[in-house]
Amino acid sequence: MATKTHFLLSTPPKPPYLPLYPSSSSLPSKPRSFSISFCLSINQSRNDQTASSSSTASKAPERVHVAFAAGGTGGHIYPAVAIADELKLVNPTCKVLFLGCPDSMESTAIPSAHFEFKSIPAVQLARPFSSPQNLFLPYRLIKSIIKSYTLLSKFEPHIVIGTGGYVSFPVCLAALLQRTKLVIQEQNSVPGIANWVLSFFADLVFVAFNSTVECFPRKEKCVVCGNPVRLSLKGLASKAVSRLHFFPELAKMEGSSEEVKVILVLGGSLGANAVNIALLNVYSQLLLEHKNWFIIWQTGVESFNEMESLVRNHRQLLLTPKIGYKDDVEKTMRRNMCYFMSHKDMFLHSMELAYAAADLIISRAGAMTCSEILATGKPSILIPSPNVAEGHQFRNASLMADVAGSMVITEDELDSTTLGTAISEILGDENLLTEMSERALKAAKLDASAEIAKHILSLVNLSAVKEKQ
Repeated sequence: MATKTHFLLSTPPKPPYLPLYPSSSSLPSKPRSFSISFCLSINQSRNDQTASSSSTASKAPERVHVAFAAGGTGGHIYPAVAIADELKLVNPTCKVLFLGCPDSMESTAIPSAHFEFKSIPAVQLARPFSSPQNLFLPYRLIKSIIKSYTLLSKFEPHIVIGTGGYVSFPVCLAALLQRTKLVIQEQNSVPGIANWVLSFFADLVFVAFNSTVECFPRKEKCVVCGNPVRLSLKGLASKAVSRLHFFPELAKMEGSSEEVKVILVLGGSLGANAVNIALLNVYSQLLLEHKNWFIIWQTGVESFNEMESLVRNHRQLLLTPKIGYKDDVEKTMRRNMCYFMSHKDMFLHSMELAYAAADLIISRAGAMTCSEILATGKPSILIPSPNVAEGHQFRNASLMADVAGSMVITEDELDSTTLGTAISEILGDENLLTEMSERALKAAKLDASAEIAKHILSLVNLSAVKEKQ
């Protein structure tokens, strides 16, 4: 059975420097029973601080140099790109450098976003900590710090921004050795090891949730801003136009378009095997019973061929290995048309249109996916991955159930029956769909990247003023 969530509204006092944001101080002790207390008031005024940030940001040096340490997964990379885009929007002369690992996701994603990228040796902590692979960790760490120090010395950044992942640790340590201003941004409800350690030395710590503040040792440095999301998600196309992009035959369909329901299944770039299998065993029955239901199923690149061989062609089903963002697709075309043509099956559809077309999203509970669900105001069924360190996704899903009414199904509970029941329960209730959508939009923090950019430029300016004194 899908996990049930009971809500108790309360308003515990918050420190004056923090805007109210979802709290998960009471997390479920058992995976099958959620009982969460929360408070929600995202629009609390921060006029004084924002005004101060705006005035100081305008005085920032004309040629600001900003270095980013981001890598490993899209959850660490895309928030950094969103912040960098905002900094360039506020200060077009801002010069940006990204540091990451070679032959990695960031080594292709960052150049595609038109930012300079330099590689440093990878330093990854093996689990468990007692693993023999960690015997060479000190050597690899020192080697990576030296490389980072050299690259930062040449670039001369005014500030370094770490968004998590193992690659951020040596870069941020190198910044500390150079006495460069350092800020970090934590996307998850619970910080990773790298960000937790770096928080002791950072000038500011940007977090998405109030509850995350309690996880950091120096709470006075934390600023609750939400997670930065791509600008393209803030102005989605109409639902009708987006649906026709995926299912052109809808134009000939009789009846009201309001009766059509689109389910968007996101398995991540590599796919989610458990989600794919559960959907494989139930999609045919769902589409047979509901002629006006349609499914956009992103299987993940590694799972696509297998799923394609098992799934029958169906006019109400679109199977795709990957859904790219429109700006990524356009930049890929401009930079490397040969690569685009050889991989064009992965770029046929844009994520912006997929979100706009969807009535219900089924997904893992990565921090950035959760933030995008809130930003687009979509009802969701979340299936947190049990394989993510520190239980990040389970906690993220708990918060989403708390603030947006998302239905949470643990992987132990997941099967075709449970998933099918959850889908039917949500799509069969218009009032529930409306409620979940309204709660998601209310919990969204659409100005996160702008607020973070203002704080960064303010910090750079204050540092410059102190140096002149």
